[in-house]
Amino acid sequence: MKLSPLGLGCWQLSNGNGLIGKFWPALDPSTINDIVRISYEGGINWFDTAEIYGNGQSEQQLARALREALPAGAHTHIATKWWPVLRTATNIGRTIHDRMNALEGRKIHLYQIHKPFSFSSVSSEMGEMIKLAEAGMIEHIGVSNFSAKQMVEADRVLRSHGMRLASNQVKFSLLDRDIENNGILDTAKELNAAIIAFSPLKQGILTGKFHDNPQLVKSIHGPRRFGASFRPNGLQRSMPLIDTMRQIASHYDATVAQIALNWLIHFNGDTVFAIPGASKAQHAEQNVKTLRFKLTIDEMHEISEVSKFVIR
Repeated sequence: MKLSPLGLGCWQLSNGNGLIGKFWPALDPSTINDIVRISYEGGINWFDTAEIYGNGQSEQQLARALREALPAGAHTHIATKWWPVLRTATNIGRTIHDRMNALEGRKIHLYQIHKPFSFSSVSSEMGEMIKLAEAGMIEHIGVSNFSAKQMVEADRVLRSHGMRLASNQVKFSLLDRDIENNGILDTAKELNAAIIAFSPLKQGILTGKFHDNPQLVKSIHGPRRFGASFRPNGLQRSMPLIDTMRQIASHYDATVAQIALNWLIHFNGDTVFAIPGASKAQHAEQNVKTLRFKLTIDEMHEISEVSKFVIR
């Protein structure tokens, strides 16, 4: 796959449905169409969704928007995920048609195991994914939230069938850098697998808007407003990082969020991709502007050092 460094995260397209989907308010279809169109026209060529996002609502909303908002024949890639909790690996094959139907028959270019928690082993899960790939129902196989050891095991099984692990989708941002210390990032580089960074803006903290106006926290929909990063002491702790990025942003006529995303997709070479979401058209516009510049090595290292100080 030739994917743009940024994809569009589609959790927020859950239509306010299901336990996971209630994290975000339902979006108007016209707004979703604008988000998808602006993302595509700005250089984003792939979209990440999941079964658990609104119990298929996100997949359906994405498929509809791709059909309605983009020109016929637009070249896009779709990544989605199988929900493993309280299931066995055999469920992967039994539910693939549900995923395909929700996506209006569109090709699944990357199919991922959403969590490493099922009643089956990693080996069994990969075995079922291999069957789907061999049947032409999916193109590439990835995982999400897997440990370094689990990544190695998944790749071992895939390699025995002439395939490789494509990716591991994990939380990674300037305020969440655990994968640099627990072996996940190093293992991805060793396996030539991609890291797909979700929550790359720490659910909005790395935009700087809550630092500028802490009262905005009260207007947040869903449980994220109760997170430690949104509390006054959390905002105070991350302020030096915001200030550093704001200063660098002035050199590029960019926003703090664009600096945070730019650092993420460039600091580790070609290994890391990011999937910021967008619940408004202007969010999508801001996302794609990230692709129009590249931080210098010195700037990336400066941001990295301040980030480490903030989260130590």
